[in-house]
Amino acid sequence: MKKTVRISFEGKTYDVEVEVLDSAVAAAPAAPVAAAPAAAPAAAPAVAGGTEVKSPLAGSVFKLKVKVGDKVEANQEVAIIEALKMENPVVAPCAGTVTSISVKETDTVVDGQTMMTIA
Repeated sequence: MKKTVRISFEGKTYDVEVEVLDSAVAAAPAAPVAAAPAAAPAAAPAVAGGTEVKSPLAGSVFKLKVKVGDKVEANQEVAIIEALKMENPVVAPCAGTVTSISVKETDTVVDGQTMMTIA
């Protein structure tokens, strides 16, 4: 089973894919594995009320660039999160209309927290 973990080292954050081995597999020698092509980023999950826009990392909501009712395009910057003195963009995973915003500027968010919904 592959799992993605986020690690921080010397002030930089890295997403690393690791393979979790069960005890039976861990005892056997590993066979060489060809490098897999990089996967396209997964689309945000669609929910009954639309598509969730999730925080890509933990930090503080520095700026919301949209409000409820605004129309957005896919990959449009909708918010900025400040983490480690750096401003990190949050982009819309799809085109649509912002139907709800569940955070406000200065709120602290965690990785994967729903920030808004687009329908």
